[in-house]
Amino acid sequence: MEFPTYTRGRALRRAAAAVAALATVTLVASGCALTAASDDASSGSGSGGTESIAFVPKQLNNPYTDVVLGGGESASKAIGYDYSVVGPLEASASSQVTFLNTLTQQGTNVIVIAANDPDAVGPALKEARDGGAKIVAFDSDTNPDYRDVFVSQVEAKDVALIQIRQMSEQIGGQGDIAILSATANATNQNEWIKYIQEEVDTNPDYAGITIVSTVYGDDDDAKSFQEAQGLLQANPDLKGIISPTTVGIAATARYLSTSEYKGKVALTGLGLPNEMREFVKDGTVTAFALWDPAQLGEVAAYAGQALVDGTITGEEGDTFTAGDLGERTVGADGIVIVGPPTEFDADNIDDYDF
Repeated sequence: MEFPTYTRGRALRRAAAAVAALATVTLVASGCALTAASDDASSGSGSGGTESIAFVPKQLNNPYTDVVLGGGESASKAIGYDYSVVGPLEASASSQVTFLNTLTQQGTNVIVIAANDPDAVGPALKEARDGGAKIVAFDSDTNPDYRDVFVSQVEAKDVALIQIRQMSEQIGGQGDIAILSATANATNQNEWIKYIQEEVDTNPDYAGITIVSTVYGDDDDAKSFQEAQGLLQANPDLKGIISPTTVGIAATARYLSTSEYKGKVALTGLGLPNEMREFVKDGTVTAFALWDPAQLGEVAAYAGQALVDGTITGEEGDTFTAGDLGERTVGADGIVIVGPPTEFDADNIDDYDF
């Protein structure tokens, strides 16, 4: 599978947007402690529009999130909305609440959130909606009662199927494997893990595979590295690790690449091509997958505009146009799908730049 042809043509523009977003995030991060203490949210660069949109990621300074935010900023400016980013430095369950409260006080028109916990953010989101804000969840869903739509990367089961198939191919369909996830409460991670486990339990193609452990690196590089090391020490017969998180897979690849397990323990999951390229080329990783993260931010911004304009309400069957990404349809439970995942390996990884 490949991205649409325009994706590669826009790679440099996306990279520039991601750099701009990173600069915004850096400004926010530098004042994050003060923000949390004073309930005064920091803002990113505004576009001069009359409506405002704020992105609240799981955590700041995450390379994957930076690419998503680059797409969100680009789309926000295209629709003439004032754009900002606020959020915590650590992806804990309740860490986003203070920022949501501040956005509500500021009268933000659209709040776009990747929830660290589907319920912990609920009361704050309810207050925001009561105040007139439109809520777009992205990447990691909230409880559906607390948002208008959820912009999902891909069909959750498709992500799981790719990862377990890649792992099976790499270990010959036999052996113990483990999962290194992000946070224990992340809805997207947990849904993918659920489908992976179901495939192992019910699909005869994977009858020889056993998931022996699931650990959490909390989308922290150092902790993910330590968890990967711990998995190998605790499970000497481990054949592979699935890490459905860009932070986790990169940290695990870094550990494997200089260890005795390089070439012996398979690693797959969800990663950024630019972060994983060296590990594919040195033989640490054979294949992994992801979607275009910038598109996630773009579609989320356009969905927010459609909600404000009344083009959609979040009902199944609603449609809206997401710029040059084209028309998107709201599906069951208010879910909007961005697009299919792409598989990366040594043959195609140099074709992508994000």
